[in-house]
Amino acid sequence: MHADAVVVHDHHGEHDAIDVFGFWLYIMTDCILFGCLFATYLVLNTPHGPALKDYLDLYDVLVETFFLLVSNFTFCLAMLALNQNHVRRVQFWLFITFLLGASFVFLEVKEFIHMAGEGFRWDVSGHASSFFTLVGTHGFHVSCGLIWILFLIIQLPFFKITHIMRRRMTYLGLFWNFLDIVWIFVFTIVYLMGAL
Repeated sequence: MHADAVVVHDHHGEHDAIDVFGFWLYIMTDCILFGCLFATYLVLNTPHGPALKDYLDLYDVLVETFFLLVSNFTFCLAMLALNQNHVRRVQFWLFITFLLGASFVFLEVKEFIHMAGEGFRWDVSGHASSFFTLVGTHGFHVSCGLIWILFLIIQLPFFKITHIMRRRMTYLGLFWNFLDIVWIFVFTIVYLMGAL
């Protein structure tokens, strides 16, 4: 090799590793956040104040759960389309995922309004406050995911399917799967156990 030759290093992989590590750190902090909220909910689950089971409509919660779990499936279909380099199909499945996620948030807000109207409000007991905080925090995360989905739907026609767009979709997929896992715990601990 010539002495004056310049060696160019590709730092692309190094940046990806740092990005992935950073995103996993974010997911871990969210695990800690939700762990604390679940612990608070369980500690404050006392017989004082109105009982959650008197205000629950498990049918609506099952429909919410269905929307969120199916949205995870449609997101997987978007990832399959991404791997096949079909921009329009990716946008289509992201839009369906958005509609399902928005339906989930709509039903959750409707549930909160109904419960508050019936007297189960965040200010009536520590248990009620922890319920609204836990479930509301999850709903806020889903809402942030919906905004992220909209940004990707808008960006895809301009940026096409590039390494960066694949990475963004992968991170969104991790986030969306995480929200589904958290919801399964919310559904089981808060709603199913709360209905007993």
